Amino acid sequence: MDEDTGPTKIGQLEWPDILVIIAYFVVVIGVGIWSSCRNRGSVGGYFLAGRSMNWIPVGASLFASNIGSGHFIGLAGSGAASGIGIAVFELNAIFVLMMLGWLFVPVYIAAGVFTMPEYLKKRFGGQRIRVYLSVLALILYVFTKISADLYAGAVFINQSLNLNLYVSVIILLIIAALFTIAGGLTAVIWTDFAQTIIMIIGAFILMIMSFIRVGSYEAIERKFFSAWPNTTRYPVENSTYAKCGIPPENSYHLIRAADDGGLPWPGIMFGLTISSVWYWCSDQVIVQRALAAKNVTHAKAGTILAGWLKFLPMWLIVFPGMIARILFPNTVGCGDPKECMRICGSEAGCTNIAYPKLVLEVMPVALRGLMMAVMMSALISSLTSIFNSSSTIFTMDIWRRIRKNASDIELMIVGRCCVLVLVGVGIAWIPIVQNVSELFHYIQAVTSYLAPPVCAVYVLAIFWKRINEQGAFWGLMIGLVVGLIRFAWEYSYPAFPCGTPGDDPKPAIIGKVHYLHFGIILFGVVVIACTVISLLTAPIDDVHLYRLTFWTRHSKAERIDISVDEDVGSREKIDKHKSAQDWDWIPIWKKAGNWICGIEKMVEGDGMTDEEKAALEAKQINITERPILRTICNINAVLLMTFAVFVWGFFA
Repeated sequence: MDEDTGPTKIGQLEWPDILVIIAYFVVVIGVGIWSSCRNRGSVGGYFLAGRSMNWIPVGASLFASNIGSGHFIGLAGSGAASGIGIAVFELNAIFVLMMLGWLFVPVYIAAGVFTMPEYLKKRFGGQRIRVYLSVLALILYVFTKISADLYAGAVFINQSLNLNLYVSVIILLIIAALFTIAGGLTAVIWTDFAQTIIMIIGAFILMIMSFIRVGSYEAIERKFFSAWPNTTRYPVENSTYAKCGIPPENSYHLIRAADDGGLPWPGIMFGLTISSVWYWCSDQVIVQRALAAKNVTHAKAGTILAGWLKFLPMWLIVFPGMIARILFPNTVGCGDPKECMRICGSEAGCTNIAYPKLVLEVMPVALRGLMMAVMMSALISSLTSIFNSSSTIFTMDIWRRIRKNASDIELMIVGRCCVLVLVGVGIAWIPIVQNVSELFHYIQAVTSYLAPPVCAVYVLAIFWKRINEQGAFWGLMIGLVVGLIRFAWEYSYPAFPCGTPGDDPKPAIIGKVHYLHFGIILFGVVVIACTVISLLTAPIDDVHLYRLTFWTRHSKAERIDISVDEDVGSREKIDKHKSAQDWDWIPIWKKAGNWICGIEKMVEGDGMTDEEKAALEAKQINITERPILRTICNINAVLLMTFAVFVWGFFA
C-alpha cells in the first residue's frame, strides 16, 4: 500500500505518532484536573496559587512560560538564517533573571501585590498609570505573544499534519483556555512543569539525532558556511539572487560589529537588557510565577533554576536550526523569492520551517509524535500563561475600576470570561499572523518600540524614591508617542525580499538605527522626562513609600496609602461569605456550576478572625530569609553568571 495514502497516516504522522500525541494529552489533562482541585475558591488561590509553590515548579514555569512554539520556530529559524548569534537573547536573560530574584521580587512581595500595575498604583497613587499599563499589557499580549505563538504553531501544524489551519489552531486554543479556566495559576504552573520535562526530553533527543546525522560539532561549523541553495550556487538565469541564501561570515560569533544589521553589540548589551528587564522583571506573565513562590528564598532558587535552563535553547533549538539548513539547503535556505513562495508561502525566506522540517525528516516513527506533542506543549504552555495573566490584569486592574463593589465570586467569573474573550481575539488574528515574516526579530522589534518606557518607570519606581506620579505618567506618554511613531513609520514601508532591485527607500533614521539601538534611545528619553518632571513637581512623602522601594523593602513602619483604594475598602460591605448551611441548600446543578468557576464553600477569609487575617497577611509579605539558605542561593547565582560569562566569551 502506498505510504502516503495509507489509512493509518495523517499528513506525515503515522498511527504510532498519533497514539503518542493522544497519550500526551491524557497525561497533561490529568495533571490539570488534579491540580485544579487545589487552591480553589479564592482570588489568591486562583491568581497566585496560594503563594505555596516551591522553587522547582516555579523555575520550570518561568522557563516554560518563556519558551513557546515561537521560540522553537523563531530561534531555530534565526539559527538557520544567521548562525548562533540569536542565542544572545537566551544568555542575556540569565543575568536579568538574577535581577528579578534579588532586586525586584523582594519589593513586590513586601508590597503585597497581585499584579504589576497594582504595584505602581501603590507606588504612585491614582488610577491612570495602572489603567494605562493594564491596557498596554493586553495590547502587547495580542500583538506579540498570542499572535507569534499562533503563527508558530500554525507553521508546525501545516508542515506535519496538513490539517486546516483554523481547525487546528482553534482546537489548541480551546485546550489552553480549558486549562486556565479550570484551575487558575496552580493548574497552569503544574502543567507547565510537566510540559517542560516533555519539551526538554524531546528536544534533547532531536538534538542528538541531528548531530549524529551531520557527523560532529566541527562538521556543523564547516558545512554551515557552504549550505547554499541551488539558486545561489548555480545562478544561471537567476543571477539577481546569486548572493541570496549565503550564510553571513560572522555566523559563529555571539558578539558582532556595532553596525551589524541583525545583532549589533551595543544593542545586545544595552538595548536587549532594557527589553529583558521589562519582560523578566515587570511583565505580569513572568513575575506572577515568581510571586507564587512560598517565600523569597524559593523565588530566588526558582530564578536560578530557570537561569540554568536558559542554556538549553542554544543547543536544543539554535544548533538544530543550523543543522536543518545544512541538511536541506534548497528548502530551509532558499534564496529565490519565487522558490520560497512555492516552498513555504513566504517570499522573505523559509528559515521558519527549519525545526518542523528537521523533526519530520530526522525523527523516526513515534518520536515524531513525541516532538509534535512537544510543540503543542510549548504552544499550550505559552497560551495558558498569557490567558491566566491577562485575566488577572483585566480582573484586578480594569474590572475593579468599573465594578468597585465586586465580590470575590464576581471577580473569578470575570477572570474566566476574560479568557474566553482572549480566545476569540486570538482566533480573529489568525489571518493576520499568517503574513508575519522574520518572527523572532518582529517580536523583539515591537517590544523595543513599546517596552522601554515601562522598563524605565519600573526601574525608577523601585530604585529612586523621588520619582512621582506626574513624572511617571508623562514619561510613559512621551515614550508611547515616540515608540508608536517609530513603529508606524518603519512598518509603513514594505519589506523587500533579497535580490529585489533598487535602493532601500527607508530614511536613515529608520533604516540605519537598529531597533535595539532605538530601545536605548527611547529608554534614555523616558528616564530624562521622568526625572525632569518629577523634580519640577512635589515629591512623595516617605510615609507612603515603606516597602515599596528596594531601599525600604525591610521597613516595619506602617505605610499609608497615597489614596484610598475605594474598590477594595468598600468590599467589606458586601456579604460575600456564605455559611455552610446556606451552601448545603444550594441545588446540585448550581454547585457543579460554581465548582467549574472555582467557587466553593470556603472562600478566603471564611472563619478567620481579624487577628488571623492580619497574621496571614504579615506572613505573605515577609521577605526575611534563613542565612544559610540565602548564602546557598547567592553562591549558586554567582556560579550561574560566571558560567554564562564563560559561554559568552567562548563564542564571542
